[in-house]
Amino acid sequence: MNSLTKENARLGFIGIGNMGSRMAKRLLEHGYQVTAYNRSREDAEALVKYGATVAENIAELASEADVILSSLTNDDAVKSVYTDADGVFAHVRRGSAIIEMSTVLPATSRELYELSRKAGASFLDSPVSGSTPAAEDGTLTLFCGGDEELFQAAQPIFSAIAKQYFYLGGSGSGTAMKLVANTLLGVGMQAIAESVALGQKEGLDRHRLLDVLSRTAVVAPAHLGKLARADAGDYSAQFALRLMNKDFGLVLETAAAAKVPMPATAAAFQMNVAEFSEGKEEDFSAVIVLMERLAHLETSDAGNRRVAGSV
Repeated sequence: MNSLTKENARLGFIGIGNMGSRMAKRLLEHGYQVTAYNRSREDAEALVKYGATVAENIAELASEADVILSSLTNDDAVKSVYTDADGVFAHVRRGSAIIEMSTVLPATSRELYELSRKAGASFLDSPVSGSTPAAEDGTLTLFCGGDEELFQAAQPIFSAIAKQYFYLGGSGSGTAMKLVANTLLGVGMQAIAESVALGQKEGLDRHRLLDVLSRTAVVAPAHLGKLARADAGDYSAQFALRLMNKDFGLVLETAAAAKVPMPATAAAFQMNVAEFSEGKEEDFSAVIVLMERLAHLETSDAGNRRVAGSV
């Protein structure tokens, strides 16, 4: 397979949401021809000023693109886009490539891989790790599984949107790795939330606690920025609580099918559910304020707390 450069690959991008819009914009800025499709057309049209073309439907996009990329909300959305009567597989050209970037069950990735083969297309599951600032800056991490030849050919595309990208193995390996990473992300955030509540109950100043904790070796890079935002009472969504909730569900469903006990993950999921039930569009780090409320701390409703849609 030839290298998929801007000179020889027309891209189609399905799913122009918070992450997809930023990745598509970076591909346009790197000189790729991009046709965009989104269920809400206005989101795709926002890319026109950067040089994108908007497809009327999935069939139009799939029949014209050399490489189809997608970034969608969940398994149902992915399956619908690809397997419906008017979906990708009904219209994709033989010899085309598919790079599916959603966080879904490994079983879903394997199913799509087999359907891609029958349609004559190569397929990579390539979920992204990183939130909207990383997508904006092109510093995402990609976990890839499936067609290794496509992984090698797609590196010019990957380099436009990601800082690092890894080939993990056969179909479903990329999504499996994403679930492994997000297990640590979610459980680690819950551990931080509990620790922050404990420290305050033992008399530590909240600002000093968060500042010192951020300087230690025990906080992972993915959590580091959350401490400064928590200190400022800023829980506006970078990686939304609802998406962490979805990913916890995927992790536990996969673990149950594989007969892998995950008690700490199950407990962290319940705390995520408790905050999610508040109905706010906020960051997954908002479990910090949940644990502060449960510990009856005065800071539980910080006056400068910000969530999506507030100033």
